Amino acid sequence: MATAEAETKTLDLSAHGITVTNVTRNPPPALLYEQALGGGEAETRLADNGALVAFSGAKMGRSPNDKHVVKDPETENDVWWGPVNFPLEPASFEQNRERARAFLNARDHLYVIDGFAGWDPAHRLNVRIICSRPYHALFMHNMLIRPTADELAGFGEPDFVVYNAGQQSADESVEGVTSPTSVDISFAHNEATILGTEYAGEMKKGVFTIMNYLMPKRGVLSMHCSATADPDSTSSSILFGLSGTGKTTLSADPNRLLIGDDEHCWTDTGVFNIEGGCYAKTIDLSEEKEPDIYRAIRFGTVLENVGLCDDRAVDWSDSSLTQNTRGSYPIEYIANAKIPCVAGHPTDVIFLTADAFGVLPPVSKLTPEQAMYHFISGYTAKVAGTEVGVTDPEATFSPCFGGPFLVWHPARYAEMLAARMRTHGTNAWLVNTGWSGGPFGVGSRINLPYTRAMVDAIHQGVLADAPTEPDPVFGIHVVTDVPGVPSDILRPRDTWADKHAYDERARRLAGLFVENFKEYEDDCPPEVCGAGPTV
Repeated sequence: MATAEAETKTLDLSAHGITVTNVTRNPPPALLYEQALGGGEAETRLADNGALVAFSGAKMGRSPNDKHVVKDPETENDVWWGPVNFPLEPASFEQNRERARAFLNARDHLYVIDGFAGWDPAHRLNVRIICSRPYHALFMHNMLIRPTADELAGFGEPDFVVYNAGQQSADESVEGVTSPTSVDISFAHNEATILGTEYAGEMKKGVFTIMNYLMPKRGVLSMHCSATADPDSTSSSILFGLSGTGKTTLSADPNRLLIGDDEHCWTDTGVFNIEGGCYAKTIDLSEEKEPDIYRAIRFGTVLENVGLCDDRAVDWSDSSLTQNTRGSYPIEYIANAKIPCVAGHPTDVIFLTADAFGVLPPVSKLTPEQAMYHFISGYTAKVAGTEVGVTDPEATFSPCFGGPFLVWHPARYAEMLAARMRTHGTNAWLVNTGWSGGPFGVGSRINLPYTRAMVDAIHQGVLADAPTEPDPVFGIHVVTDVPGVPSDILRPRDTWADKHAYDERARRLAGLFVENFKEYEDDCPPEVCGAGPTV
């Protein structure tokens, strides 16, 4: 993909309250390497595979408790207020924005990354990132869709601006700010600010949160999912799941074309990727298990918080800083990426869950009502290191498999998904990539090759008519025969030595499902409320 050359001349940012004149716009990766490694950028290294290794400081995961949405007349009746979207007064946002601008104005040199969110020109946003760390600039060079020279020349005014002043702590005396970290979004101003965290994922997920508000407002379903395309047709498949459930790994499929690994939209014409790159977990990465991701990590890739050996080889098993080690690279680094990253309507929707209880079957077929129930429930396990303060996997529910990034009430997204699945006859599946033979700490993680075989069978249409049997507790239709997968692991109760312990865990998890869903019962039809487990 041809991209625009960097503009190192003076860039007028006065419209954004920025007076710095030494601004580099859309620099090439080589220049960012030079300035990160030789220009005083602390805590950056060069790995022997050509990747830039960066460290994000004290915060090595997202800080969801510090995310705020400005509560103003434009959004007050739209936003799902509560533990996902903490309200912030407009005056507080303006104080935080001025603090971010003051920090940026005190820098000798700034970077601007102008790029697109969304591969479909009919729906994409023009996004501007203003930052001071070369590592952050390279990260967003990878994660936004990179404009060509002509597109950059005609970029115009951005639709949304992100001020990344993460090296500057937030002012806790500001109303609504409760820690030194504050990540704030104002839809009235079309701006976002980052204070008190240098974790690059805050920029990526900030843009996704913006899309999660604006796209449904335009009748487009935004989704926290990966997506692949059939190489022999226009059809696609989407995989929902939180970080650590296998979205990135399973979407890097040599038998299919990669549309994207994390964020997509479903329109009246098909699906498109929001991003221009991938952000893969790299802990224990190996060429044998994940060859596409492994080979994508080269010059131009940002490796975040990984360990390096003395010879500058990456120690993929090093979790001394965090379990949440990451790699950010352009999507075209994946050999079978589909460029442009758009495709037709999905034939299959797959919900991925890492079941820490070890009681959900490896693969089940869902009725439309069950699909909506499990989409709204979003059960999985938080994976160590993905968020600040999480050190061990723990059972959790995240609506729409992306609760931290939703802006509207989950029912809004679920209704849109249901309508599209009905219109296009899309099949729905629940795939457990978590534990078998016992809960976390007793059983073991389901082998990745087995999960790949299940997903392959779904895509090939093999499981559409495969034998199933109802789970007595969860009611889902357990697939009992998958080519290449031992039949004894497909029925989870059979993998447990202690059947009584299995029954107790299954009942416990079912109770958690029922209790969690009470929050959504008033907004769901009776047939969806009745599609959950039996307690």
